[in-house]
Amino acid sequence: MNTAVGWHVELEFEEDDQRTRAAALVRLPDGKEVRARGYASRHRSDSNQPRVGEEIAGARALNELAMQLLTKAHDEIDEASGRTSHPLTFH
Repeated sequence: MNTAVGWHVELEFEEDDQRTRAAALVRLPDGKEVRARGYASRHRSDSNQPRVGEEIAGARALNELAMQLLTKAHDEIDEASGRTSHPLTFH
């Protein structure tokens, strides 16, 4: 049986002339939330391109979110199985 499941991921950005900060949030079906942050800095000689800063900071926040989700999943596997799973080899 196939069941459709959806996750909603939110990304918010704060920017100034030199720095972009991203905050990522995912709400999981079990009611838990996972949050992460990412940052990007613009070198003073670079042109001001806010979208690029958002892409970099957003990607870094999503990468951190992914790592936290992998850790959460492995902790749940370990708890259910009584053994240690291996996050680096889990695909």
